[in-house]
Amino acid sequence: MASHDVPESTPDAAALARDVKRWGVELGFARVGIAAIDLTADEAHFRDWLASGFDGEMHYMSRHGSKRSRPAELLPGTVSCLSARMDYWPDAADPAATLADGALAYISRYALGRDYHKLMRSRLQKLCERIAGAVGPFGYRAFADSAPVLEKALARNAGLGWIGKHTNLIDSQSGSYFFLGEIYIDLELPPDPAATAHCGTCSACIPACPTGAIVAPYRLDARRCISYLTIELKGAIPVEFRRAIGNRIYGCDDCQLACPWNKFARPTREGDFAVRHGLDHARLAALFGWSEAEFVEKTRGSAIARIGHERWLRNLAVALGNAPTSAEVLAALAARTQDPSSMVREHVQWALAEHARSSRRQQAAPGRIEEMPATPRLGDLGEQ
Repeated sequence: MASHDVPESTPDAAALARDVKRWGVELGFARVGIAAIDLTADEAHFRDWLASGFDGEMHYMSRHGSKRSRPAELLPGTVSCLSARMDYWPDAADPAATLADGALAYISRYALGRDYHKLMRSRLQKLCERIAGAVGPFGYRAFADSAPVLEKALARNAGLGWIGKHTNLIDSQSGSYFFLGEIYIDLELPPDPAATAHCGTCSACIPACPTGAIVAPYRLDARRCISYLTIELKGAIPVEFRRAIGNRIYGCDDCQLACPWNKFARPTREGDFAVRHGLDHARLAALFGWSEAEFVEKTRGSAIARIGHERWLRNLAVALGNAPTSAEVLAALAARTQDPSSMVREHVQWALAEHARSSRRQQAAPGRIEEMPATPRLGDLGEQ
């Protein structure tokens, strides 16, 4: 991609920048900003994060070397980045009520509707075509989680929000429930002012994490994060985290639910992100009964499809082990004790053992109502 300035025959750079942001909103983005591409400080932070081993099994995070933090190395000729935001908060069942009901499955709100990647890429491409219509052919490449990009740092530089203590991007007007996409371009456009941080002394997100994954402000140990454990991790979920996972079967929103800035979040107007198949209030036992064919059919076009049926059952087995003991729960688990997957069988056995242990405790103290949180923190389990 050859770098070049905006041709003299086109509107000036400032006018084009205003047009680009307006076109982005017309195409359905909540907001578009323009970022400078110097990520020197963020590169140092990222390298330190990798050196700490916080990426776990996500080896792709280090696979591309400095290309992730140096846009012009990933796409030669890049001089500016367009950062686009797409809001996803669905009109769904109350998350707190779902989390409080151990018989229900909690799925991260971003995954209740259609997978955003194709929609984001399509709109980014249309924005590029609008720009080309104004300036002629230019060099660009659009991304939607499709290449090594420090998307949150670029979005911050584009003024779309600041990186909070939980490491998610926060906008003071609408919270943090949004997707990001980027376009690297060889057009020199004036960058927007970078967003400034407004977390202040608030640290509500840190104790809200069930597994203690936010080990310090702005430092997330992905190996402890429920989103990592239920989505990225391919093998068995470590036993020390299973009780703390509670009924979260795909991702986790707790740090965002605790963030006071999300009081400004509003349901998305994007129909593609509407809840599918009642997954905002589905019963664990019912989901555990899905055959592989049902799983494929009901998660087609959804982000959930990426984990496959085996990990879906693994996650549900853990949640069922944490659920209140009932005939429904025990029957669901018993039906999978001979599952073809050794990983699923192991998690089912763990879940059944949890219910047996609970039953023994109740028998040992008849008439006593045991006070135990539905989704205990690691601190409650004696973990540090």
